[in-house]
Amino acid sequence: MLRRLPTLTPRQFELITLTALVLLFAIVLSGAAVRLTGSGLGCEHWPRCGETVVAPLETHAMIEFGNRVVTGIVGIPCLVAFFASFRRRPRRRDLMLLSALLPLSVLGQAILGGLTVIFELRPGFVMGHFLLSMLILAAAVALYWRARHEPDSRPTHARKVVLATRALIPFGGLALFAGTLATAAGPHPGSAGTGEVISRLDWIALDAMIHWHGRTGTLLGLAAVFAWYVARKNGAHATLMRALTILCLLVASQGVVGFAQYELDLPAGLVWIHIVIASAAWVALLFAVAAAGRLVPAEAAAPSEQQQQKQQWATSSS
Repeated sequence: MLRRLPTLTPRQFELITLTALVLLFAIVLSGAAVRLTGSGLGCEHWPRCGETVVAPLETHAMIEFGNRVVTGIVGIPCLVAFFASFRRRPRRRDLMLLSALLPLSVLGQAILGGLTVIFELRPGFVMGHFLLSMLILAAAVALYWRARHEPDSRPTHARKVVLATRALIPFGGLALFAGTLATAAGPHPGSAGTGEVISRLDWIALDAMIHWHGRTGTLLGLAAVFAWYVARKNGAHATLMRALTILCLLVASQGVVGFAQYELDLPAGLVWIHIVIASAAWVALLFAVAAAGRLVPAEAAAPSEQQQQKQQWATSSS
């Protein structure tokens, strides 16, 4: 059956992967809106919505069911990307393997979403639902980036630049995890009208978790500024500098929004904006890591650095 499909150019395949990435990002925002509008149990069963297949004409049910429909729609470009990887010419094994992660991840996300409803929005399932979305975005960014670049055309940078950029991953992951803990301990249970019937994280105080989340965000911001400085000092490619600059600006704006929502007692609208910026910052971080390129072995990098010093010496002597 795959042989009957038309072959694709690298540019056509790149556009497919970009579509999948954009829609996967949108589903994160859609899922956050479901929770913050109190529609997490708008459909009390899964995969059925209550006693029917489709949602009744009720606000929360329609919002929750709409998110399920959007998830199904997002699965389409993910499947298309997987099948298209076999028809891309020239064919590349790395793109085939990465594209397989997208439909598998969306399937896993759908199952986890169903379990989240079945177990009535238990914090662990809600947190896992969001964190899995971040992992899916990592796969989507990697696929799109590799689809844009041939293996022999990917930029390389000095080891210190690559290491400083890659060090952002654990800082970003820690900030995201702390954010999910703060949300799980916060005032938005995810289901309107149920009050605190929804299970919450009661082993940690909300105020303490918010301050710890702020500290992790500060660490990420400092690490991002440091990576930006190292990259600029070592003449990094414009693509890397752009990604790091965007990351620094997003983390800074996240701090402003976080402070505002704390002072305003966590209104749902600001919390949603906080999630939007956090997701965008994670994507910017992933693009920065991709733009930094592969890590050149130390023994291979040493001669090139010595050669640069010799060229600088020769230039200054002349």
